[in-house]
Amino acid sequence: MFFQEPELQYEVTVEDPDPHFAKLLQQAIGGQEGEMRVALQYMFQAWALPEEYEAYRNLLMETAAEELGHIEMLASAVTKNLRGSPKEMREETEETAAVAAAMTGQNPRQYLSSGLSAMPVDSNGVPFTGAYIAASGNLAGDLYANVMAEATGRTLATRLWDYTDDPGMKDMLSYLIARDTMHQNQWLEALESLDDPVPVPASFPQDQENQDVNYTFISTRREEQPDPEYPWTQGESPDGKGQFSYAAEQPGDGEVVAPDPDPSTYNNPNDVDE
Repeated sequence: MFFQEPELQYEVTVEDPDPHFAKLLQQAIGGQEGEMRVALQYMFQAWALPEEYEAYRNLLMETAAEELGHIEMLASAVTKNLRGSPKEMREETEETAAVAAAMTGQNPRQYLSSGLSAMPVDSNGVPFTGAYIAASGNLAGDLYANVMAEATGRTLATRLWDYTDDPGMKDMLSYLIARDTMHQNQWLEALESLDDPVPVPASFPQDQENQDVNYTFISTRREEQPDPEYPWTQGESPDGKGQFSYAAEQPGDGEVVAPDPDPSTYNNPNDVDE
């Protein structure tokens, strides 16, 4: 169940409306690094958890609801950047509205399809897709995915912060960047609270996996290379269950030979032997 308040999570102001920046902000809404992704990702992860994982479920749902608030903030920012001076924008050119939008660096669909407001798309106008969402039903695996999602989201927000000179936009993005810092840390802390966060899934019996290569870094170079003695080629593994080693070449054996196809699958029936 959800409730809503007619109030933004954080104040959004735009001093110098910029249609092109509105287009860039769309990436933070419907892009692969955007808030729609993490809001839905955390929800579907939470809905998969059984009752004994109540603390983690609550953590995920609380954060998901916060991310919905971030979508609202960004949508408000997009609309304010688009509607700040639409009349002047149209007067600057005698071309069509779509061409005028394109000339300002704005996505034409923000005029044609949404009336100068935010859309569930990325900065190229590509609609949001659920394919961005990682929700495996395995808590540890999902938490690792969440760290990555917040890391890429924070990277995007910092790039947007660098791009704009608008004080209001910098202030809003500074808030979002700070929340990404918190979320990265909370997912890492949640991982630390698990008994066996690696390897994922920890419930699989490791004695059933190939013991010759489960902690071996295998080089794929054509010419045999010596062990570079990196942290991932020697020493104890992070899960404490093995010792890293190095192999200069892959196991390799056999050839790629496909079985003969069924004649009924030929594209040209005339090719079928009678």
